[in-house]
Amino acid sequence: MALPRASVQLYSLAADFSADPRGSLDKLAALGLQHVEAFDFVRRPNEIRAALHAAGLESPTGHAPLLSDELWTPDGSIPTPAPEVVFDAAATVGITTVIDPFVAVDRWMTEDGVADIAERMNRAAEVAAGFGLRVGYHNHAQEFVATFDGQTAFERFVSLTDDTVEIELDLFWALAGEQDVPALVSRLGSRLVAVHVKDGVVPPSNPFAPDAPAFSSDSLDQRHAGEGDVPLGEALRAGAGAIRYAVIEYDNPPTNVFDDVAASLAFLRDGGFVR
Repeated sequence: MALPRASVQLYSLAADFSADPRGSLDKLAALGLQHVEAFDFVRRPNEIRAALHAAGLESPTGHAPLLSDELWTPDGSIPTPAPEVVFDAAATVGITTVIDPFVAVDRWMTEDGVADIAERMNRAAEVAAGFGLRVGYHNHAQEFVATFDGQTAFERFVSLTDDTVEIELDLFWALAGEQDVPALVSRLGSRLVAVHVKDGVVPPSNPFAPDAPAFSSDSLDQRHAGEGDVPLGEALRAGAGAIRYAVIEYDNPPTNVFDDVAASLAFLRDGGFVR
């Protein structure tokens, strides 16, 4: 049974990568990594492709918005690029699965909202197929607030999307959404092709619930993989044979981000969870 490949979401080192893409990727390659997960690649695909090639790395998965009309940036909201623009950039970089990383909380609170998200994803999948690509979705915790007939909004979304739509489960955020993470991994079966390996102190209740205190990812107490609350090993074992990429990510790196990545990579290697 093939083990997942280790990868790193480049958002974890966003400042370093933006300042020095080549140098940052060289440091990851020096750790023995062969794969990364790109973000913000649509506006600079040629630059990212060149940096990846120079470092000897590949980015089989990448994050880009597909399901929202507007994209939030530090400089204000801008229209989301057309799917064709996103997929053309992805093909340039060498990405094969484009993953939407975030859909606003309010859209997950009603059945019609979830149905709309799923419909948009199915349309995106059809367009992506024309580029030889696939699409996927990456969760946070807001997808687990509402339930419909005993089914979370997240699992309703999965049930409404085509089987070609891939799922990347963020294990930390699924636990923050009060899920039994290994059980959820098992239920997702072959739809689950990637996980975000993230650990830390999980909030006591879903931080996206309507009555939850104000929340910011800057307040997260994140730890190296294996040093927090998330049952990473059990979840990875539950997805054995389906998960293709174990993607290390830090929303809030606790120390030097390259040391943090190295520590989580050691957890994956020492535990025999990646090849």
